Amino acid sequence: MKHLREKMVQTQLKSRDITDSRVLEAMGEVPRELFIPEEMADMAYRDSPLPIGEDQTISQPYIVALMIQSLDVSEQDTVLEIGTGSGYAAAVLSRIAGRVYSIERHLKLGESAIERFNRLGYDNIFVKIGDGTLGWEDHAPYDAIVVTAGSPEIPVSYVEQMKIGGRLVIPVGRMREVQELIRARKVGEGEITEEPITGVRFVPLVGAAGWQAR
Repeated sequence: MKHLREKMVQTQLKSRDITDSRVLEAMGEVPRELFIPEEMADMAYRDSPLPIGEDQTISQPYIVALMIQSLDVSEQDTVLEIGTGSGYAAAVLSRIAGRVYSIERHLKLGESAIERFNRLGYDNIFVKIGDGTLGWEDHAPYDAIVVTAGSPEIPVSYVEQMKIGGRLVIPVGRMREVQELIRARKVGEGEITEEPITGVRFVPLVGAAGWQAR
């Protein structure tokens, strides 16, 4: 699979607008095929999202790289991820950041991700099962927060749990599965600036400060 991973980095990332060498290196290192159902391993490096169970998906490699690049993470940073899913994005982040705290709503997905992290030796990722829309106050403030599901608006908890100067990357939209990917920066207490990145389609962010479960 290594040659497919290298091809993915060259054709899907470098050929677009992924220029951060740390992101490219991490994407070339993490074995994406181990973060999807075994029977789909030969599809791991396709330029598309894939189902991972519980009506959730693993994002296409380009979107994972774009979101992480947009976070502008350093090796000392503490990052909060909302939506662990299979654990792939957290694994990539863990190669770049100091610590990654990740929240997953689905018990089965969260437990599977923890097992993968342990098996692969990713010991700077910490997973909690719960409502991601509330953040994870115990380890705040965060240098960066990334949200892998679409929210109708930016939850207040994320703004409160970021450091001044902290970055937030989140899909936001008034439709459950069509959003604009936004990068926000905290410039003061309760104050952020926002800039659009691109249009995206994510599963809905479900929870007290997001969409209701169906």
